[in-house]
Amino acid sequence: MDSVAYDVDSSTLYVRFNSGATYSYSGVPQSEYNGLMSASSHGTYLNAHIKGSYPYQKL
Repeated sequence: MDSVAYDVDSSTLYVRFNSGATYSYSGVPQSEYNGLMSASSHGTYLNAHIKGSYPYQKL
């Protein structure tokens, strides 16, 4: 991942990958964002906890 941002007001997680593709994941609790940021592997956490669990769209 290239960068990660989180909007508290909308519970939206934004992820930009090294390829430049950016995705938004909606309805993500702040606890999931905190878990992602503290994980030893952001990619592994994203795959295990975020992808497939929250609606997303490519921006």
